[in-house]
Amino acid sequence: MEKEKLRLNKFFSAIGHCSRREADKYIEQKKVQVNGQIAEHGTKVSEDDEIRLNRKVISKGKNHKKVYIAFNKPRGIVCTTDTKNEKNNIIDYIKFPERIFHIGRLDKDSQGLIFLTNDGDIVNKILRVGNNHDKEYMVTVKKPIDKKFIERMGNGIPILDTITKKCYVEQVDKYRFKIILKQGLNRQIRRMCQYLDNKVTKLERYRIMNVNLDIPIGKWRYLTKEEMAEINRRVADSSKTI
Repeated sequence: MEKEKLRLNKFFSAIGHCSRREADKYIEQKKVQVNGQIAEHGTKVSEDDEIRLNRKVISKGKNHKKVYIAFNKPRGIVCTTDTKNEKNNIIDYIKFPERIFHIGRLDKDSQGLIFLTNDGDIVNKILRVGNNHDKEYMVTVKKPIDKKFIERMGNGIPILDTITKKCYVEQVDKYRFKIILKQGLNRQIRRMCQYLDNKVTKLERYRIMNVNLDIPIGKWRYLTKEEMAEINRRVADSSKTI
């Protein structure tokens, strides 16, 4: 099946390389090549195409091996590909030998499991809320929690001009609970707790879909063939937009 083609500036943005406006400037300055040819405004590309900027490979094309990484992000590391303006960025921390980008985010003060890849085709399939791909967290809060707190967290909290989707929440002890989300609003768990007059002191994501966190903090590993087979099965019918 033919890969979906995107306008070149949109492709640059989708893989987290730069904004569409910046991409347009590069194209205008004739700094971008697609399959050996100088690109023009309106050029459409897919991951099957080799794309270079200033002769440096940005996307290696259809013969390029896809990589899928599970990383245990430490606190203080920022999920961004902006290596120029953010010194504590996830890309420089991992130091992978080729360009990769993160799938979704964990805020700076949170830790735990996050995926990284060079496969833009799978990113939005995983991220779309409508696809119901669950993520599981262990949360520690400042004030003691009770059954009422757990029930309210699970039944929807008004934040960011919406109400969070109902979700599974389980109390672990006086200050900790597990929560499984199928959506990813900005700093969602922290905002939910804040609404209930509590404060998160530690937040760790330890599962995404079928992949469990099993590596030390600050370390990464490749996703296994079995893990990727199950992920691909789950997203096979996913709608995707970039």
